[in-house]
Amino acid sequence: MRKHPSSRIDAFSFPMIQRVESFKKDERLCGVRAVSELFREGRTLNVGSLRVIYRIMPAGNDLKPARVLVSVPKRHFKRAVDRNLVRRRIREAWRRNREPFLVILKERDKRADIALIWTDNMIRPYDITEKTVIKVITRLSGLKY
Repeated sequence: MRKHPSSRIDAFSFPMIQRVESFKKDERLCGVRAVSELFREGRTLNVGSLRVIYRIMPAGNDLKPARVLVSVPKRHFKRAVDRNLVRRRIREAWRRNREPFLVILKERDKRADIALIWTDNMIRPYDITEKTVIKVITRLSGLKY
């Protein structure tokens, strides 16, 4: 067994902390009924380049704490390549920063359906997109349910 340069510390004895950072199908908001209920009954926030439509509900039996819909309108980007790039950046930022929001939802025994709609007509760098998504998560976490 290899040892750490300092002979007192074993290099392989530290537990690996593995965070689940995937964005699976059951974490996506899909289905005509769920989406139409969100747009009909949801509340709206405007944060930077994103319009957020959200709906907070009591925790469901087997649903994830948060289901997300990401939309980039054709009106802002005519080319699908550009829409896909922005959508990918928003999804990645959500995936990497959602954990505190999910913990708060679980503590409060709630679940949320969220639509993130890009309203800017420019492609922003990833760091700006990520800061915007972090602001969204912060605003949603601080709301009184």
